[in-house]
Amino acid sequence: MKKLFSIVLVVVLVVSMLSFAGCQAKTYELAMITDVGDIDDKSFNQGTWEGIKEYAETNKISHKYYKPTEASTDAYVAAIDLAVSSGAKVIVTPGFLFEEAVFIAQDKYPEVMFILLDGTPHDANYEEFKTGPNVYAVVYAEEQVGYLAGYAAVMDGYRNLGYQGGMAVPAVCRYGFGFVQGADDAAKELGLAKGDVKLMYNYSGDFADTPASQTRAAGWYQAGTEVIFAAGGKVGNSVMSAAETVDKAVIGVDVDQSAESDTVIASAMKGLAYMVQYGLKEYYAGTFPGGEAVIVGAESNAVSLSPFSTSKWKTFSQADYDSLFGKLADGTIVPEKDNGRTDPTELNPQNITLTFVE
Repeated sequence: MKKLFSIVLVVVLVVSMLSFAGCQAKTYELAMITDVGDIDDKSFNQGTWEGIKEYAETNKISHKYYKPTEASTDAYVAAIDLAVSSGAKVIVTPGFLFEEAVFIAQDKYPEVMFILLDGTPHDANYEEFKTGPNVYAVVYAEEQVGYLAGYAAVMDGYRNLGYQGGMAVPAVCRYGFGFVQGADDAAKELGLAKGDVKLMYNYSGDFADTPASQTRAAGWYQAGTEVIFAAGGKVGNSVMSAAETVDKAVIGVDVDQSAESDTVIASAMKGLAYMVQYGLKEYYAGTFPGGEAVIVGAESNAVSLSPFSTSKWKTFSQADYDSLFGKLADGTIVPEKDNGRTDPTELNPQNITLTFVE
């Protein structure tokens, strides 16, 4: 009986050890750390994750996303630690919120490659900037796609515009500055008198769907605003909710948001999946482009308006778009960046009336 018990015990121990070993062996080669949202946020997280997922499934590479416990650098670094301990060779971080976390992690894990979208690594005090050889940092030319949106809106017949940004961070400011310049140039090209095109401009100070943002947008619409470019994550949901009650229009941001609301006539998009997949392809080719931050725009097809198949322009055509996009891509048109500014009136638009609501 004792002998039988011993045999059973050994079998149980062996099975347990094999099961434990199996659990320990489960690793994920590609990882993404989400920001404060989820992977179905119809914005930065989702666009980035879809790019990773498509590349990984096509090439049969294990992949997983990790959601931090809170929106803080410590939590982001902890999520990176977890991804590394789970076997990550490449970690993708979507958004400027990860700049400090990647600054720390690049030295902590020199053997791991990082793809940082929409930012450059720096310390907590913005005193030291460093993009190590294991970091591919991508900064988008939001002013270009903002320009496309503003120009298209005026050319399409809209005369009362709004720009609702989120936090006044560089990317949001670049979107807005481009929008102002595009509208201004279109008004000039159409020979409109100063004041024929009006543009309301505001930063909500957050990236949340709040009653305050919905009330502000509703007020603009009721006062005559026809279309609002919403560039602030979930702030866009507030604007869409306001637009739905008065049958007005919205321009979405980051990804094609046409499925979010019937009010979305177009979206100012960043090539999130495109740039992530480029970084992954280069990594697996042995030519990872780390060591410097790159600025990508129309010349790299990294920014664009949403496809005409999902857009609702009335008169602005594909030919109009292609012509304008080409001028941005070849440098014929070079919109001003924010250059540390947040006040769009410093652009001194000549052909539109701009109101900055602080």
